[in-house]
Amino acid sequence: MTIIKKLLLVTILIAGCFLASCSFKQEAKSPIEKIHEKFTAMDSYACIADLTYISNKGENTYKTKQYYKMTGEYRMEIIAPENLQGLTTVYDGEKVMQYNPRLLGEVVNEIPQSKTINEIFLGVFLKNYFQSEEVALEVFSSNYEDYTVLEAVIPEGGKYLSTEKLWISNNSLNPTKLVIYDEDRKERIIVEYHEFKYNVNLDESVFKINKSNSGQ
Repeated sequence: MTIIKKLLLVTILIAGCFLASCSFKQEAKSPIEKIHEKFTAMDSYACIADLTYISNKGENTYKTKQYYKMTGEYRMEIIAPENLQGLTTVYDGEKVMQYNPRLLGEVVNEIPQSKTINEIFLGVFLKNYFQSEEVALEVFSSNYEDYTVLEAVIPEGGKYLSTEKLWISNNSLNPTKLVIYDEDRKERIIVEYHEFKYNVNLDESVFKINKSNSGQ
């Protein structure tokens, strides 16, 4: 092979590598693009969630199991503290029912819908975020891991449920924490997500209360 042909071959290879590199850079998606794609493709989720409610009187923390469908149905079971273990609240799309195995007769009652319960679910945050005209986005780093933080306004949230922020891991694309603030930017509700699973298969029976399916 002549020197000219060798130089031509090297030039072609370099050009090919450069074009491939440019193509790769163009196709690479930002963390927020990946997160938006993950959320828009989500139709359900299940997780363990630690809930902390903060008031002037102090804090109360509960460990719960959550099951949620993007059509609005949910199931929440308290697994700690022990004195509330088994307390289950479900919404089937029409009414909210609550089951307390520790009450005499294991009573199942219909209860009013509560914004302080609704707002702790990721699906409700996403609805607020995608529909809100006032949203914010920032990047946060902790323990050598990067997070994307989304902020939205809570419609008709009143004094104590004004805005909310969601932390999402850029690595796993899983939500890690949701914080709800009052009008004075004080934390009122903190939700810490664990064992988060996207698009789990949830049968309709999950959103019904039967004594046989409590403690799913």
